[in-house]
Amino acid sequence: MKYFFYLLIFLLPASITAQTERPLTRQDTLRGSDGTFRTWWDVQRYDLAVQVDIDNKSIKGKNTIRFKVNKSGKPRRLQLDLQMPMSIDKIEYVQFKYGALPFQREGNVYWVDLGERVFEKDSEHSIVVHFSGTPRAAIRAPWDGGWVWAKDSLDRPWITVACQGLGASVWYPCKDYQGDEPNKGASLAITVPDSLTAIGNGRLIKKTSANGNHTWTWEVNSPINNYNIIPYIGYYANWEEKLKSLNGPLDASYWVLDYNLERAKAHFKRDVQRMFDSFEDWFGPYPFFNDGYKLVETSHLGMEHQSAVAYGNKYTDGYLGNDLSGSGWGMKWDYIIIHETGHEWFANNVSTIDIADMWVHEGFTSYSEVLFVESNFGKKAADEYNKGSRKRIGNKEPIIGKYGVNRRGSGDMYPKGMNLLHTIRQIIDNDIQFKKILRGLNQTFYHQTITSADVEAYIIKQSGKNLAPIFDQYLRQANIPVLEYSLKEVAGNPNQYSLKMRWADVVDGFAMPVKVTVQGKDKWIYPTTEWKTIKLAGKKPAVLPVNENFYIETKAITE
Repeated sequence: MKYFFYLLIFLLPASITAQTERPLTRQDTLRGSDGTFRTWWDVQRYDLAVQVDIDNKSIKGKNTIRFKVNKSGKPRRLQLDLQMPMSIDKIEYVQFKYGALPFQREGNVYWVDLGERVFEKDSEHSIVVHFSGTPRAAIRAPWDGGWVWAKDSLDRPWITVACQGLGASVWYPCKDYQGDEPNKGASLAITVPDSLTAIGNGRLIKKTSANGNHTWTWEVNSPINNYNIIPYIGYYANWEEKLKSLNGPLDASYWVLDYNLERAKAHFKRDVQRMFDSFEDWFGPYPFFNDGYKLVETSHLGMEHQSAVAYGNKYTDGYLGNDLSGSGWGMKWDYIIIHETGHEWFANNVSTIDIADMWVHEGFTSYSEVLFVESNFGKKAADEYNKGSRKRIGNKEPIIGKYGVNRRGSGDMYPKGMNLLHTIRQIIDNDIQFKKILRGLNQTFYHQTITSADVEAYIIKQSGKNLAPIFDQYLRQANIPVLEYSLKEVAGNPNQYSLKMRWADVVDGFAMPVKVTVQGKDKWIYPTTEWKTIKLAGKKPAVLPVNENFYIETKAITE
């Protein structure tokens, strides 16, 4: 069991690290950058329909892509993405009866030939892209993504998709670029045998029957990440309730395997409402109120699929029955419900343009765990939970990845991002202001795609603190700052000692203040990269008593 726990903790960081080591290719650039044949058009909406052949593990369907033109001219080509072994069968241009459009394939990219057609700025157009094939099957969902062709305990089909990082183009044609979400939302129509239930994001708008099949059509009217548009298929039972929220009664819907219905009702009841109370207090109103909120049981551990959160924590507390922090506080709530729903604010509402900035998604959402603990068990418990997470940090690679090639940074982005935010909270030293910043991020960047630089600039401006070197150190360097120091008794005065200190192994201009305990009280000290000496009251301690909420290393030196 000990080995299994170790494996669970390090699965995700290991998969991310392995990704950064693979040599970069032209396909990586085509996928990860906003190239010439992407930048001229802006996705407005996806209307996606898919029919699932369970026996053959294949799919076929169409995606109606509505887009707006960003610049007048003759773009000549349009880039679409669909990963092998899936194929595009036909592309129809809806406007002006142009009919089918020619296209060519280059690996996972399709070049759609628009010829000499002129497109006017701000005009809107639609293409219908027909596709089919056997999509990649996930090996270790959700970390190694694709279609999940699982069976429930009664040996019945239980199917879904997980594709963050790998990309939505693993199964449907789209502009697979995180910086361009469909501004006006998306619909997903899923056709399955009539014995099965099919669930998608948002609200069910219709259900039709034909030839022994049911087609379930779901819709969101908010912008949505491509990788969040997901079907769930299985023998589901459902119940609904109204949650208290800042915008009024929120429609909540739960879909679980039929034989887990009563177990799920009891398990979800404890955490869901108190989670919303905490998150709306810290982050502001639930950002997808009009689309509702869902938890959907899955065979894999979980994912933040917008308004249809995937849940696979087997109705246990902690992370599959384990406390990732080792503090004890992680065993008082269901990790997957809390963490994956936290992404509704950071990842789904505030989304990054480039996956290199994924720490914004995972660092803030990991910090939502700390805030949930604080809301329900107090500040001391939250501090202990935060500190306990540090044992999972390797500090071997920066947590910001390489831009323009679909490359994430180190898996440290989860606990290290959490500890960076907790450290910044200490520096701000005003929880009213800190909460205002968290809520302001969700309000200022509401339903937007942004960069880490945008987030950093906002926090710096709103806090009035010189945090730029601190962000650079924790985000763009592998190591954390080292506070070198020596302590020396003041001759002739047993109630005073001197502290000589400096920051080492840090970026230029690094001058982070920290708190130390002096005679039982907090006192700020202000080290820089230059040696400085100050006098402190009391008897000389054995080691420098730095407040443990600051994520730093300390190193005693001998003069």
